[in-house]
Amino acid sequence: MKNIKLLTLFLFILSTTVSLNVAAERKVNITPTVGSIDVLHNGKKITIERNQDPNNTIDANYAITSRHCPPFCIRPIKLAPGVETIGELELINYLKKIGVDDSVIVIDSRTPDWVARGTIAGAVNIPWTKLDEKKGATELDIELIVVDDFGATHEDEKWDFTNAKTLVFFCNGMWCGQSPRNIYSLLELGYPAEKLKWYRGGMQTWHVLGLSTVKPD
Repeated sequence: MKNIKLLTLFLFILSTTVSLNVAAERKVNITPTVGSIDVLHNGKKITIERNQDPNNTIDANYAITSRHCPPFCIRPIKLAPGVETIGELELINYLKKIGVDDSVIVIDSRTPDWVARGTIAGAVNIPWTKLDEKKGATELDIELIVVDDFGATHEDEKWDFTNAKTLVFFCNGMWCGQSPRNIYSLLELGYPAEKLKWYRGGMQTWHVLGLSTVKPD
């Protein structure tokens, strides 16, 4: 029995030492107390962390600084009344709820060709074109998404957003109009502004900070 206790104590000390060494090796944390987080993405656990290479540079897909405006104009910090603009840490807090809190969805509003280059783990892709009638989305198409995915109800041509989910949108960055278009489309339907969040920095700022991305299967 004494030997078992000693062995248990030794293994505990060893595991603690290994954990401390691993923590000490990480030089680039998300915050002073958070090195990484685990999120669910398509049912799989994915670790989000920052790139540890001090010579790492931004992905070439997000290195262009001067796109034509319009349409690629700088977006304001305040997108619309009541819609909260958030940063990376707030987005990470929402990502941690994926698979735990069904009332929150993080949405990549970009078209599939952009998503194929990498997205944020935990996000689902609902391209802005799917909610925009001007881009061919029908009323039925939009209703199916807002009812089935977002939790609203639609009866007798009236929308009820009482149990609608909190939606967190992002796209390519502060010059990108894809997530704003999704948000504007939902506001036109009457979706409550307080249930709409906007990560303005998008993929460009996410890459600037060296944060992990995933590609579709």
